Order: sequence, then structure tokens, then C-alpha cells
Amino acid sequence: MRYSMAAAFFLLAQAASAQGFPQKPIRIVVPYPAGGTTDIMARALQEPMQKTLGQPVIVDNKAGAAGAIGAREVARSAPDGYTLLFSNNGPSSTTPLLVKDAGYDGVKDFAPVSQVSSAPLFVVINAAVPANDLKSFIDYARAQPNGLEYASAGIGSLGHLASELFARSAGIRMVHIPYKGQAPTANAVMTGEVKVLITTSSGAMNNSIKEGRLKLLGVSTAQPSPLAPGAPTVNTVLPGYQVEIWFGLLAPAGTPAEVVAKLNDAVARALAQPDVQERFRNFGVIAKASTPKALGELIADEVPRWTQVVREANIRPE
Repeated sequence: MRYSMAAAFFLLAQAASAQGFPQKPIRIVVPYPAGGTTDIMARALQEPMQKTLGQPVIVDNKAGAAGAIGAREVARSAPDGYTLLFSNNGPSSTTPLLVKDAGYDGVKDFAPVSQVSSAPLFVVINAAVPANDLKSFIDYARAQPNGLEYASAGIGSLGHLASELFARSAGIRMVHIPYKGQAPTANAVMTGEVKVLITTSSGAMNNSIKEGRLKLLGVSTAQPSPLAPGAPTVNTVLPGYQVEIWFGLLAPAGTPAEVVAKLNDAVARALAQPDVQERFRNFGVIAKASTPKALGELIADEVPRWTQVVREANIRPE
């Protein structure tokens, strides 16, 4: 009886707290350094979310261990809606597979709030490669006995995993050349250090494509992307191939549904503003709100797929 009464009082207190939410500043943890795309997007949401919620929204960078440090901190925070994680495929889907002792479960330890944006990966090749479309590139790659070198922003990065999935889907051999971050990868494919790169877009990369220093063969999303007008989807040649980089907000598991709903509404209102949408397009992403359920399903569906890629490619945890 004592336990039942205590549990009842706890639930009543939790419900009362949720009803009055928010009553103090909300902290959004970005698990990457300041100045990157994830950080800039989080800061773009600050002002519009503050207007809706009536409380300050603070962005706090907690970088390290491929996003695991920031994600772990949020997972272990009080489930009250005042500490959130600005996540993407890495911290939620792949980092727990590749960082030894990450200290959290990307699915079980979080309550999804809303997706924030998404973007395709671009498949680009060095201009000297004798191919102008995906099919001719795959045919060319199959004829190379030693395989083709490809770049990624590091072991276990989304570009690394997406490239391994591409190679397996196409039945070709590709040799991984990891770099420290995304910027050097674009230079590597332009200079011919590597032949192919599967990565997110950037202003510099778009300029290189326009100038003919790179060839854009396709985008990784299921449907054509407004970020690459006219570019075909990879799945027109490799049926079933689909990779999308997404960004979203997560709360600690156990956060009351009423609190999640208020946060979800604040995100949706922010992303509906034309100036926010335009800022996101300038970052190379498309603003995209979702229900908490849809974001949760997205994460849950990704984990087994990347688990299989990691196992088949023999990618070892760092």
C-alpha cells in the first residue's frame, strides 16, 4: 500500500510538472563542436522556440567520441524536458555500434521529440573518371581489379557506412581512405587522391560540380532532392539503396508525453517559418518536422541495417 501511494504521488507530481512546463530554461546539447552544421541548425531554432515556449533555449556543445559524450549526458539527465539532444544518424544509430563503451542505447535511452531536417548524400567522382552516370561508373568500377579508392570523414562516419553499403549493393570493390573530417575528403576527390566520395553537400562542393571539377552521379535518398535539381537517385540503378542524413531533437527516456508534445509543437512552429526554412537550405538541408513516433521509427529501423553493414565490412569499434 505504501508503495502504491508513493507511486501515485510521484505520478501526480510528474503530471503537475508537465502541465506547467516549461518553468525554466531549456538546454539543447549539441554533441559536436561549435560552428558545424549541427550546431548552426540548433542555434537557428533558439529564438523561434523561445517565443513559443516562453523560456530561454540554451545551446550547449559537448563534443567528443563521435557524439557519445553529449548523447550519454542527455541519456542520464532527468526526464523532465529541460535537457535535450540535437542528434543525427551518428549519436542515435551508429555511434553506439562503433564507440567502445559508449554508455547508452540510442533507441531505449531516449524519447524522440521531432525530426528537424534531412538531406541526401551526394555520390561524386573525380572528373577524370571515364563515367558520366551511375551505371557506367559501376561498370568501370567492376573492371578495376584492385578496386577504387573512396574517401570518408573517418572510420564509422555515415559516409563510410554509406559507401560500404553502396559497394555491396553494386557488387564492386572499393578501398576506404579515411580523412579527419569532411573538408579534406572533397579536396581528395578533386585532386584524384581518391576516385569517389559519398557525402553531404556543401557550397564548395556545389561550385566544384558546376565548374566541372567533380561529377555528380546521384543522390542517396529515395526520392529526388531539391538540393540537387535533376540528379537521379541511386535506387534507380541499385534498387533498395537509400541513405538519408537526418537531424532531430531527443529527450531522455521517460519524459512525460505532455512535455514531449509541447516541445514537438515548438519545433514544428519554428520549422514552419520561411526564414528558418531558407537558413536550413543554405546549410544544405531541408527543414522537416515529424511526430515523435515517426522519429522513433526512423531510428529503430536504422540500427539493424547499420549493424549489418558494420559486421559485413568488419568495421571495428574505436
